[in-house]
Amino acid sequence: MSLRGTEVAADPTTQIHKIDRPSLLSHVKYEHLIAGIFGGVASTVLLHPLDLIKVRLAVTDGRTTTPQYHSLWNAATTIFRQDGVRGLYRGVTPNVCGAGSSWGLYFLFYNATKTWVQGGNTKKALSPETHMLAASQAGILTLAVTNPIWVVKTRLCLQYSELDPSKIPEGKRYSGMMDALFKIYTHEGVRGLYKGFLPGIVGTSHGALQFMAYEEMKNRYNQYKCLPIDTKLTTIDYLTFAALSKLFAAATTYPYQVVRSRLQNQHRTYSGSWDCIKQTWTHEGARGFYKGLSANLWRVTPATMITFVVYENVSYFLLS
Repeated sequence: MSLRGTEVAADPTTQIHKIDRPSLLSHVKYEHLIAGIFGGVASTVLLHPLDLIKVRLAVTDGRTTTPQYHSLWNAATTIFRQDGVRGLYRGVTPNVCGAGSSWGLYFLFYNATKTWVQGGNTKKALSPETHMLAASQAGILTLAVTNPIWVVKTRLCLQYSELDPSKIPEGKRYSGMMDALFKIYTHEGVRGLYKGFLPGIVGTSHGALQFMAYEEMKNRYNQYKCLPIDTKLTTIDYLTFAALSKLFAAATTYPYQVVRSRLQNQHRTYSGSWDCIKQTWTHEGARGFYKGLSANLWRVTPATMITFVVYENVSYFLLS
């Protein structure tokens, strides 16, 4: 009797299970990946010409033999006159691959981290700092996977038809995405595929600021309406919040994109990020760090609006 009593008394302690927060992997949902891919591809296909012009304006330093453009309109008309529509879509394949995979992975990592912090309760509001941390982690993980694609996209966007091919080394003339990947790896190694990675890491602050602003606006709007923070909003709401958050982030972090594009430019070589920053400042001043900003804003603002609206609706449909 006493033995059984001892067993009963001990039973509750031996059968108590430690309650742990579910692992991060348990919050990984493929729906966010698919929805992000859809959003990234849709916006890229529609707006790639503006991205190409932004890249070309960003590397225009007045000291190379590459074509020099004076404005967004001048660049667009010059490229169209020389190469037609095809010229405006140079580098579109890696851009579509890069944007689709980047947005898909970004939303996947971001939502997994955010939901893990929330303990699985999507109605729990998080602080702006937590949103920034989750977005920064998602950005670094995404960049580690996709940086080679962005190097290839930049190189293909900087294939100028008016340059004499004989003056360009064979290893820096590319016929397409796979050819560029192969030649960069062959002639420059893994390091060549990860040029611009350091400023890219700095650039994760862009996504962090954007997602923080976007989430805060959504949360405050729903709280104002006395609704749960995960309530589905209207298309107009998503468009507005996406545009405002992108403008805020772009104006704050654009210089890193200029540095990154210049490091990835096959027509000029820098010893590193700091060398690129010093040379840009010495020869062009502060204005040099904002070259291509207007083209960038004309592209990224509608691109972000399209991406987020497609993502929000596709993810809601899949998760439902």
